[in-house]
Amino acid sequence: MFSKKLKTAPEGYTFDDFLLVPSRSSVEPKDVKTHTQVSRNFTINIPIISSAMDTVTEAEMAIALAQEGGLGVIHRNMSINEQIAEVKKVKRSGDLTIRDVITTKPDASLREVHEMMDEEEISGLPVVHNGKLIGIISRRDIKPIINSDPQKKVREIMTEDVVTISESTTPEEALDIAYENKVERLPVIKENHIVGIVTIRDILELKKFPNASRDKTGRFMVAAATGPFDLERAMALDDAGADIIAIDCAHAHKPNIVKFAKTIKENIEADLVVGNIATREAAEDLIAGDVDGIKVGIGPGSICTTRIIAGVGVPQLTAISDVADVAKEHNVPVIGDGGLRFSGDVAKAIAVGADTVMLGSLLAGTHESPGEVVIMNGRKFKQYRGMGSLGAMTGGAGAGTDRYFQEVKGPMKHAKLVPEGVEGVVPYKGMANEILFQLIGGLKASMGYCGANNIEEMQEKSHFVRITSSGMKESHPHDLLITNESPNYPTTRLM
Repeated sequence: MFSKKLKTAPEGYTFDDFLLVPSRSSVEPKDVKTHTQVSRNFTINIPIISSAMDTVTEAEMAIALAQEGGLGVIHRNMSINEQIAEVKKVKRSGDLTIRDVITTKPDASLREVHEMMDEEEISGLPVVHNGKLIGIISRRDIKPIINSDPQKKVREIMTEDVVTISESTTPEEALDIAYENKVERLPVIKENHIVGIVTIRDILELKKFPNASRDKTGRFMVAAATGPFDLERAMALDDAGADIIAIDCAHAHKPNIVKFAKTIKENIEADLVVGNIATREAAEDLIAGDVDGIKVGIGPGSICTTRIIAGVGVPQLTAISDVADVAKEHNVPVIGDGGLRFSGDVAKAIAVGADTVMLGSLLAGTHESPGEVVIMNGRKFKQYRGMGSLGAMTGGAGAGTDRYFQEVKGPMKHAKLVPEGVEGVVPYKGMANEILFQLIGGLKASMGYCGANNIEEMQEKSHFVRITSSGMKESHPHDLLITNESPNYPTTRLM
C-alpha cells in the first residue's frame, strides 16, 4: 500500500534538467517582441515582475520596473497607510500631469510668491481667483522687481494670456504647443478650472521611457500585495490606484482562501492575482474562483527553506508547466515565481507556459532595492531575506507570519515560530535597469534560437531536451580560469 506511493510518484523537473533545442529560425533577437499578459486585463512590455519581498520591492524598485516595461509588486510587511504611500509614489512618478498644483492669488505680494517658490523649489505659479485660472507668474517675471518693490501685487505683473491644454491632450501635442508658444509649463484646464500642470521637463522625461508599463491614464503601473483575508488592505490599495492586487501566501490551495479571494475580487476594481500554488488541481480551483492571474512556486527561491523544513514542494519547471496546461485553457496568465538564476531560466519558464516571471534574488542587492549598502571586507552588500525568515516574521508588520499561517503571541513568540526562509546578504549589483537589460537580452537571444517572434510563439514553438548532470556541467563555463565574468552570468552569494 505505502510502497505504491513511491512507485507511482511522477518525476519533477527544474531549470537545470532541460535545455531548449535550437530550431530553424529567421528571427533576429533585436526584432522579437516581449510584451505579455500579466493578468486578464493588463499587459506589460517585458515579462519581468519584482517579488513582493521587503528587501526587494518598494516604490523605487516598482518605478524602475515600470520604466523598463515590467511591474513591481509592493510588499505588505508594513502598515496599510505606508503601503498606500508607496503605491501613490509610483503613480505620481509616472504621471505626466502634476495633480497637486500649488497656486497663488492675484493679491499676493511678490515677496510672498518668491518665498513660496523657494520653499517648494518651483519656478512658476498659476494665479487663481474664485477657483478659476486668470494668469501665471514665473521667477523670471519677479526677478527684475523683487528687490526694488517686493510688496508689488501679483496681478500687476502676471501673464494674463495663459496657454493651456485639456486632459485629452497627448504628450506630443503638449510638447508642440509648449515649443510653439515658448512656454515651460502648461496648465491643464477642465471647465475653466485648473486640474493640473504639465512641464516640458516632464514631457521629455516621459519620452526617455517609451517602453514603460503605463495604465490607461498614462501613469506607471504598479501592483501591491495583500494577505489572503485582508479585505481592508486590498480595498485601500485599490482606492490608492494599484492596478493589480496580489494575494500573497505560501499555500493558496485552501478552500477558505479560494472562497475569500472571491470576496476580495467583488470589492475591488483592480485585477486579482492569487498565489502561490504548484499543481494543476490548485489552478483549477482558483480559476473557478474567477481570479485574473496565478502565481506559481512553492519552495524554489534561493532563500526559501520550505522544501527542507516541511519536505513539501514541486520542482519549478514541472509546477509551471502543470499549472499552465490548465490556465491556458481559460486564458488566465501564469506567473513563475522563484528559482530563476540566469536569463536562460527566464526563457525556459516562458517556454513551458509562464507568461511572466517574478524575481527576488536577481533584483535583490540593486540600487533600488530597500535597505542600505554595507561594506564587508572591502566589498559592498545589501540585505536579502525570505519572507518566511525569522526577521520578516517578526519585523515590519509581521507579514511573514500569516503568509506561512503562523500566529504566536506571548513573551516567547520568537522561539515558537517555525521559519521557512533564511536571511543573508547579496553583493551590491548597481542599477536594476542594467540587470533587466541583461535578462531581457538573454531572453531575446533564446527566442532567436527558437524561432519565436513573441512570447506566444515562444510557448508554442520551443522544444526541450532533457540533460544529465554531465550536460549541465558542460553548459556552464569550465576548464578555464574566468578572469572577466559576464554581467549576464549573475551569482548570488548568501553569507
